[in-house]
Amino acid sequence: MLARFWGHLRTVQRHRRLVFRLCRGCGLFWQGLTHDLSKYSPEEFYTGVKYFSGDRSPNDVDRRLNGMSRAWLHHKGRNKHHLEYWIDYRAEDGCFTGLQMPLRYIVESVCDRIAASSVYRGALYTDRDPLDYYLKSREYYLMHPETDAAYSRYLEILARSGESACLNAMKEDLVASAGGH
Repeated sequence: MLARFWGHLRTVQRHRRLVFRLCRGCGLFWQGLTHDLSKYSPEEFYTGVKYFSGDRSPNDVDRRLNGMSRAWLHHKGRNKHHLEYWIDYRAEDGCFTGLQMPLRYIVESVCDRIAASSVYRGALYTDRDPLDYYLKSREYYLMHPETDAAYSRYLEILARSGESACLNAMKEDLVASAGGH
């Protein structure tokens, strides 16, 4: 149990450091600094330790074994960079729909995806991995079309031209939109 505790703590810290570096490169210093702080809450941290393996999300293991992940429900409800945070129902028909994410959270989400892919893939990581993961899961997301277009565009730039080009594109878009508000 102690090895899983330290392993999970190291993984979370490595992930947060990488997200901070990426967000800072886009001009989102505060978002990078405060990214995923809820992972240290008892609701999320305990699950992370219990199901830690180092090569995949403990929440995925929890979900496979138990049919759901309370840690994930806690996490997505507190972190605006997750697509799932931006799901609501339409008043006119009650159907669930993806809302448009503000650009600053799309950018943080892309940084999060790059960091997660890098941490979990380790030495096998390539700049194509975040796009491949997204494309594999995309059909299951409830996402606003403009959010999908921006997210896809940034991950395609990453896959085609590398991290610096992706960060520059996101930073330019944030500046053009006056900070993504």
